[in-house]
Amino acid sequence: MTLLEILKAAMDAEASDIHMVAGHPPVMRVHTVMTPMDMPLLSNETLQQFLESMANSDALARFKSNKDADFSYYAEGLARYRVNVHMQKGSLGFAMRVVKTKVPPLEKLNLPEVITRLTYLPRGLVLVTGDTGSGKSTTLAAMIQSMNERYSKHIITLEDPVEYTFNSDRSLIEQRELGSDMPSFASALKHALRQDPDIVLVGEMRDLDTTQLAITAAETGHLVLSTLHTCSAAQTVERIIDMYPANQQNQIRAMLSNTLQAVVSQTLFSRIDKVGMCPAVEVLLCTPAVRNLIRENRTFEIPNVIETSRAMGMQTLDRSISELYFNGMISRDDAIASANMPDKLDRMLAA
Repeated sequence: MTLLEILKAAMDAEASDIHMVAGHPPVMRVHTVMTPMDMPLLSNETLQQFLESMANSDALARFKSNKDADFSYYAEGLARYRVNVHMQKGSLGFAMRVVKTKVPPLEKLNLPEVITRLTYLPRGLVLVTGDTGSGKSTTLAAMIQSMNERYSKHIITLEDPVEYTFNSDRSLIEQRELGSDMPSFASALKHALRQDPDIVLVGEMRDLDTTQLAITAAETGHLVLSTLHTCSAAQTVERIIDMYPANQQNQIRAMLSNTLQAVVSQTLFSRIDKVGMCPAVEVLLCTPAVRNLIRENRTFEIPNVIETSRAMGMQTLDRSISELYFNGMISRDDAIASANMPDKLDRMLAA
């Protein structure tokens, strides 16, 4: 059993992820379902060989130091992969995410039309949020590609690792990968502001330094796209503010209210009408009313503003989920399990 055989079998099954753990057969995730592969149990020695064949010297050094490392891997003729290698019970474990090489058009992603409008913004901060595997990277890549085809601009992406690879069309695109091209998001973002960018994609606002620099970049006239692991628009705003010390939170509310343009929170569902996935999407647009709520620390009122601003393109996650259900695309159980307010959605679906 070779690594290529495992990856080829997963590709044929249209798996999104491959997991390899010593003492178990390879397991793949197909449309959110974990499925063991019909292959022998993996040994730690075999996994060690896989690691040495995939990781470069920098990734191997990080793994030796931290017992955990992220890197990208390209399998000739198959795909690129986002790889995490780690230790568990004293043995190796791998989690590999398939990275599709071709960026899908925005109109093919079943996203609300308002997402396309966000690609016309000249400046500000746009956040795409959701759990791991919710399609954030694909949405952002499609937005970047849309702007690449329309504008003659300078686009810089800071990623961990680089997932979709772009070809410069009308725009000049530079892609930098954590570890090989930059020591940290914060360092790269600080220097990116001196590299004459128009648009900056930050793979994740994972710490205070990166968040501060992203907001500063948006304040100074750049369009900044980034992600957070949050499940709603209101939670996203609260998470950013809570990153700051208490004595700075009033200041950051004011800054965020001026720079934030939109929050898109999404989750993926397995479809029941056909093979595939579909996203449910919450959309917050920063109108004057929303900016006022952020400034005055009344983020708990954001869901009400979203619900009453549907004509502008806003929608709550639960409203989006209900539309998928009524269109026959997802099951009732899946809909309620992923809702922000399950009891309320249960009544809505029964109406």
